[in-house]
This record gives sequence, C-alpha cells and structure tokens, in this order.
Amino acid sequence: MYAIIADSGKQYKVEEGKYIYTEKQNGKQPGDEIVFDKVLMVRKEDGEVLVGKPFLDNVVIKGKVVEHKKARKVRTIKFRPRKNSKTTKNHRQWYTTILIEKIEVK
Repeated sequence: MYAIIADSGKQYKVEEGKYIYTEKQNGKQPGDEIVFDKVLMVRKEDGEVLVGKPFLDNVVIKGKVVEHKKARKVRTIKFRPRKNSKTTKNHRQWYTTILIEKIEVK
C-alpha cells in the first residue's frame, strides 16, 4: 500500500516503514508524532485506487520525526566577463527526516 501526500507545496510518495525527507517541519522535535491529512491518492494492496478531489477525507498518514539536518552545500557563482569581478555564495537547506508508521484508511 502506498499514498501520495501534499506537504509544504510538494508531493511525496509514502509507504509504511519508509523514510521521507521533507522541508523542515518547524515546531516538531525528534520523536514527535506528525499527521498528514492532505492525502491525494491511496493504492491498496488489493489494487483498488482511491483518488481525492482534491484530498481524501477518510485517510490519515501517521509518522514520526526522526531528525532535522542540513543538506549538502550548494555553491552559486556569479561571474561578470570583462569586469574582473565574481561573487561566490553558499547555501545549505534544512530538511526533516520522517519515518512513516501507519497509513489509515477509514
């Protein structure tokens, strides 16, 4: 069984027992439970597919926050030809690792 959820402007495919990496979930600490109620689609083991318009009301995804970390460093370089000038910037984006524990279809 798997589901497609919407969270912070992005869509994720989730399965029980798998990890997903989302944008940082502010206000959640490692060990806290997190509930996703914006479920777009669910595919059951028997092959039945439930599709929401836009969301399914009778489906809830429960998970547990594992950790908050920073992703790999991304370097951006702005180079201006014939001006003897360049600018270098670095960025590391925060993300949250979530363990999907249960997909509940009521």
